[in-house]
Amino acid sequence: MGSTPSQKLLAETLGTALLLAVVIGSGIMAERLSGGNVAIALLANTLATVGGLYILIELFGPISGAHFNPAVSLVMAARGHLPWSMLAPYVALQLVGAMLGAWLAHAMFDMSLLQWSTKVRSGTGQWLAEGVATFGLLLVILRAPASRVAAMVAAYIGSAYWFTASTSFANPAAAFGRMFSDSFAGIAPGSVPGFVVAELLGAGLAVLVHRQLRPLPTQ
Repeated sequence: MGSTPSQKLLAETLGTALLLAVVIGSGIMAERLSGGNVAIALLANTLATVGGLYILIELFGPISGAHFNPAVSLVMAARGHLPWSMLAPYVALQLVGAMLGAWLAHAMFDMSLLQWSTKVRSGTGQWLAEGVATFGLLLVILRAPASRVAAMVAAYIGSAYWFTASTSFANPAAAFGRMFSDSFAGIAPGSVPGFVVAELLGAGLAVLVHRQLRPLPTQ
């Protein structure tokens, strides 16, 4: 028996909240323990994100598809894998979950719940990096064997933390949630629109390239 709409929406809210708690919380912990070594902090943040993302996809994938990402939900709706009537609720609750995840991370580390990031992430290189990060993520999602999606997505995001100048948000909900945290993983609110536009363009390009590649083998 398939999941009900309410179960799907709950899974997307919880999954996105936990993902942002992992990203932001591990960033806070890494920054506190790294003694000012940004490379070590980023490495710790990466490892926690890879593990957390893999688990969350495995856990919530059978319920909602484990999108946790408006760009993914938009592509899935365009491809007929998500009813258009569910797109707006998915995106809305992904955004709510992202904000709640930031607040949860703050609460766990005894930080002020309500804050805005002051970390500016802007410029052509950052926007190109986000386009590349999201392009790769969607291409992996569209072409990975179903049994290996979780591992391949987590591995790709882990690598993209290091090969992209933006540290691979690749997710409009993540950009939204991270603007509520003035921490290692934060992004200033004024930088968010540029990231979101780049992410959506990257996702669209991934769909076009996917269509041009050879059909996938039977899985």
